[in-house]
Amino acid sequence: MTTAKQISQFLNQIAPFDTAMDFDNVGLLVGNPEVEVTSVLVSLDITSQVVAEANQMGVQLIISHHPVIFTPIKKLRPQDIPTQLIQNNLTAICAHTNLDLAPCGVNASLAAALELQDCTPFKKYRDTDLAEGLLGILPSPLSPQAFAAYVKEHLHCGGVKYTVGNREIKTVGVSCGAGSGLLFDAAGCGVDAFVTGDSKHHELLAAQEMGITMVDAGHFNTEDVVIHPLIQLLEQEFPNILFQKSAQTDPVCYLAE
Repeated sequence: MTTAKQISQFLNQIAPFDTAMDFDNVGLLVGNPEVEVTSVLVSLDITSQVVAEANQMGVQLIISHHPVIFTPIKKLRPQDIPTQLIQNNLTAICAHTNLDLAPCGVNASLAAALELQDCTPFKKYRDTDLAEGLLGILPSPLSPQAFAAYVKEHLHCGGVKYTVGNREIKTVGVSCGAGSGLLFDAAGCGVDAFVTGDSKHHELLAAQEMGITMVDAGHFNTEDVVIHPLIQLLEQEFPNILFQKSAQTDPVCYLAE
């Protein structure tokens, strides 16, 4: 018999919960750690649609990247996600910034999805060796426009926004999710392009001024890339459990030109 606690302990081995950033909330956040687990749904988020999906699949556990409880709870209503989980006897484990930083985590998966080679950290988290951002080399140089299309294709984006840099792209920096603030660290390491999500106007302007091709591929698409690799690790450790990727998709829609 495998319990949610044992799965949580394995996640703690590959992406230690105590390496999460100070603001974060990770670990087994809802449910019974001793529940027997035979099937698991793995998702970027836990939404009401994901809860319904879990019920339809008959899973006992949801593993998500984004925490289902992030800020202190002052009240619980029937429509709140933690309430829905409890009412449906579902346990939830969340691995957020600890998974972003892990060697097998989100930044590493983003670099792998873009086929970057010889990856090294360009920004480490505090006094650790954990990478807030990675630097890698493209298999072949691309123009800024071709690189934006390359990112869109490799991350399966509905669309991207980008700045047009002043040079051919060989060296690329990546930082998943809301990592756009690391543009300036990446620029200091001489990147030709920077891939992230949630970019701000002043960052895009700065990238333009520095001649860097900055590609905002969206929060979802720069992080959902971790789900399949995470499932593979879980399947290797727990071969008798069925792990399934959620059907969750990017909530953002794009209007074509």
